[in-house]
Amino acid sequence: MSITATRMEFRPQSRAISMIPIEHRQPVLRSVRTLASDSLFHGETEIGIEHRGSLYRLKITRQGKLILNK
Repeated sequence: MSITATRMEFRPQSRAISMIPIEHRQPVLRSVRTLASDSLFHGETEIGIEHRGSLYRLKITRQGKLILNK
C-alpha cells in the first residue's frame, strides 16, 4: 500500500475592494450646499475664514482658481 502526498498552495484573495471601473459604478447622490463665489468675495480677490480658532485665507488666483491657505 502506498500513500501519495499532495502539496497544496494557499494564495490569498486580492484585497481590491471593487474591480468595477469607475465609469460603470452608480453615482453616490449627496446634497451639498452650494454657494456662488461671487456671493462670498463681493468683487474682492481674498477673504478670511475663521475655523476652530484659526484664520484661513481663501484667494482667487490670476487664473481664476481658488487657493486656501492657513
